[in-house]
Amino acid sequence: MPPSWPGSPPPPRRPVFQASTGSTSTGRRSLLQTKRDCPMSFETQNYTILTNKCKGPQYPPTKCCEAFKEFACPFAAYINNQSTNCADTMLTYINVHGSYPAALFADECLKGKEGVSCEGIPEIGTGVPSGGRRAQGSSPHPLVALLCGIGALLFH
Repeated sequence: MPPSWPGSPPPPRRPVFQASTGSTSTGRRSLLQTKRDCPMSFETQNYTILTNKCKGPQYPPTKCCEAFKEFACPFAAYINNQSTNCADTMLTYINVHGSYPAALFADECLKGKEGVSCEGIPEIGTGVPSGGRRAQGSSPHPLVALLCGIGALLFH
C-alpha cells in the first residue's frame, strides 16, 4: 500500500475478504474467506453490445445500463452469486474492452448485494444458485438433444 501523506484521504478499499463468525472444526474462528474463481469465462465474450451503445464522453446512464443488462443478464446466475468473483471478473473485462470510467457500471447499474436486476431478460442455464431469480430457458434445444442421441447411437 502506498504511503499516505498528512491531510490526504486514505486510499479506497474494496472488500476482498469477508469475515466469518462461524467456527471451524478446530474451534477457531475463520476471519478471512476468499471468493471462489468464476466458472464462466468472460475473457472470450462479445462486448460489442456495450461498446456500440455506451459511449463517452457523457456515458448516458440509461443507455449504458440498458446495454449492460443486455450483456450481463444472460450471466446473472453467475454474477449475482456472492460466493464467486464473477461480477468483479466481468466488470474488469468490460472496462478492458471499453475503457470505461472506473465503476461506471457497478455504481450506475448494480443494485447492491442483489446484483443486476434482469426483469424480462433471459439468463443462460447454469445450475448455479444466484440468490435471486432462477435461470429461465435452461432446457436444451430439441435439435441438440437429437444430435446427442444420434452421436451416442453411432459411437456406441
